[in-house]
Amino acid sequence: MRGPAWLTAPEDPDALVPHLWSQTARKVDGELHVGGLALPELVAEVNTPAYVLDEEDFRARACAFREAFSSYDVFYAGKAFLSIAVARWVAEEGLSLDVCSNSELTVALRAGFEPARIGYHGNNKTLIELRRAVEAGVGRIVVDSFDEIERLESIAAAGLTARVMIRVTAGVEAHTHEYIATAHEDQKFGFSITSGDAFEAVRRVLAAPGLELLGLHSHIGSQIFDSSGFEVAARRVLALQARISEELAVTLPEMDLGGGFGIAYTTQDDPADPAQLATEMSKIVEHECRALGIPEPRLSIEPGRAIVGPAMCTVYTVGTVKRVQLDGGAVRTYVSVDGGMSDNIRTALYDADYSCTLASRGSDAAPVLARVVGKHCEAGDIVVKDEFLPGDVRPGDLLAVPGTGAYCRSMASNYNHALRPPVVAVRDGVARVVVRRETEDDLLATDMGDQ
Repeated sequence: MRGPAWLTAPEDPDALVPHLWSQTARKVDGELHVGGLALPELVAEVNTPAYVLDEEDFRARACAFREAFSSYDVFYAGKAFLSIAVARWVAEEGLSLDVCSNSELTVALRAGFEPARIGYHGNNKTLIELRRAVEAGVGRIVVDSFDEIERLESIAAAGLTARVMIRVTAGVEAHTHEYIATAHEDQKFGFSITSGDAFEAVRRVLAAPGLELLGLHSHIGSQIFDSSGFEVAARRVLALQARISEELAVTLPEMDLGGGFGIAYTTQDDPADPAQLATEMSKIVEHECRALGIPEPRLSIEPGRAIVGPAMCTVYTVGTVKRVQLDGGAVRTYVSVDGGMSDNIRTALYDADYSCTLASRGSDAAPVLARVVGKHCEAGDIVVKDEFLPGDVRPGDLLAVPGTGAYCRSMASNYNHALRPPVVAVRDGVARVVVRRETEDDLLATDMGDQ
């Protein structure tokens, strides 16, 4: 059976494609090693499925963004994946932290993260959540609605000060899935520049005692591979900034260009490195500000996926292998693993593509085109839509899926009462569980049926 046009059988199905994996990932006699540990050895301790987080890789990518964007404020987007350990790594690598819920803020504060280096996102922040953030001293709140401005005004009336940015929608159609494109007009985030709402939001914040306006915020979407969308968005946001300067006599000191930098999930993905992104985005802002005759604001960005995505892989155990004959005589090999959409919803939700490799042994068998599926009662429970695996793949084998650091554990669920997998950090041959596996007691703790 033929796969997608871009997918061809590899010469060596046992080899890794380096840019899909974390920096320490290696094959040794067919076994996948990450962070100096063989995954079969790790699995013997923690079982499967499990998320394996390469601490060295995470830190290296955070450092690369900090150094490439040295004149910017770099906020790690915690929604991609956040734990107390990760928040501490972010702080230690000199990045700020972006959160978008009360519970994410709790994790950050529990980790001892400096509140002044925290940004707070969200399109429906409650009065209680906003008051807590302001009282905690978060460095900035990204305002998303007129209702939110009213809530902040009521908080400020009690003598508190809130430092805010205004999220604007620039009308940019990012070339990505519609659910992760966030700068076009017809969606829930931000204030429209075109309608005039963005300018009105600026005017209202400037007039509100106790609200300190830092600048404008624009995020065009996720899994973006070039700077063209950022260029269009920056042009429109800076034009608004120039209008604010001219009509309201205010120079806003900051501007946030958002995140959404793409990573490689398959061999077809070719993401830019941080240095290239920094050069291109800085030139865009410099050119537009010069053309508009306004000073350049201090810039910030919010990489999440680009830091944690490649740093993590998910390891599964194969349970069944089924070869199904299709119309025309073609055969598809279904490889079922012990996880699925409960630990990686992105394939079902976004039609996302992933890769995988046999992680527990070498094989000289000819490759077959396989579909890796989960164990849940859904036909759409697919982990990897198409991948070449050795033809002798069998129950008990370990499969590892790279690039699962972003939005896999953070969006994991208990569908079919599945227990969410652990996150195991590995570095220099040492493994450390940073998020433990859930237990049935965890599930039953919230079920009040016996009382």
